[in-house]
Amino acid sequence: MATRPIKLIRNFGNKLGLAWWAKIETDKPTGTYWFGPFITKRSLKKNTSSFIKDLSDEGSENIKHSFFRCKKEEPLTI
Repeated sequence: MATRPIKLIRNFGNKLGLAWWAKIETDKPTGTYWFGPFITKRSLKKNTSSFIKDLSDEGSENIKHSFFRCKKEEPLTI
């Protein structure tokens, strides 16, 4: 049950523009992915590598990422 309060805090932080997101851009296929929301930049950094690995395993190339503190809504993949 501990995940429910954390999810509520993440969603509330996102609505206020305080959540942390990773913007991940790829070539072949060309795409932009938003990974988040996270409460802290530290937890975002800790979890981003697995998301990037999944993209790489799926064949994405030239993967670049950057971190933002912002409000983000759908679409999370462009």
